[in-house]
Amino acid sequence: MLSSPSNTATSFAPAFRRLLRWLRYALLALLVILLLGYLLPERVMIPVQGAKRADWNPKSFWYEPWGPSGVHKGIDIFAKRAQPVLAATGGVVIYQGPFGAGGNVVAVLGPHWHVHYYAHLDAPTHVPRFVSRGEQIGAVGTSGNAQGKPPHLHYAILSAVPQPWRITHETQGWRKMYYLDPGDFIGRY
Repeated sequence: MLSSPSNTATSFAPAFRRLLRWLRYALLALLVILLLGYLLPERVMIPVQGAKRADWNPKSFWYEPWGPSGVHKGIDIFAKRAQPVLAATGGVVIYQGPFGAGGNVVAVLGPHWHVHYYAHLDAPTHVPRFVSRGEQIGAVGTSGNAQGKPPHLHYAILSAVPQPWRITHETQGWRKMYYLDPGDFIGRY
């Protein structure tokens, strides 16, 4: 025997209300997690041991033309090969290993939902899942597309949460809602 449409609709109503309640709790939990990421203090240090501001060109961020990528989306901190690379801020290691033109890389998710990207590292090293600010995560090298160039660390900061107010009319300017100038962060401390 088939049930009437009105009976079917009323049997779905409690399930639908439970689904809506679950979605509200899930969104609230997501919002709380997002806000907690912004409450963590973010102190960024120069990620190469012994490096100073003179070891990179502050105008290299968003410099063009820059090879196949078109625009340089970070800064290159020049140092001796094997100079220790330090975590610029504490966080969770979300990737370590080979990554295309970056060669050997480490990516750390830190406070404010910023991903700190360290590229062209020397031989891969084992990095713990959680790192503290100042902890060694690698060494300056020439891996990836830095082969044949002076040893350096390519350091970039990406926002996991888009910041559309940062978009410009420059080449690939829409990507500026994700890429942040590391020199601005290092200069604060």
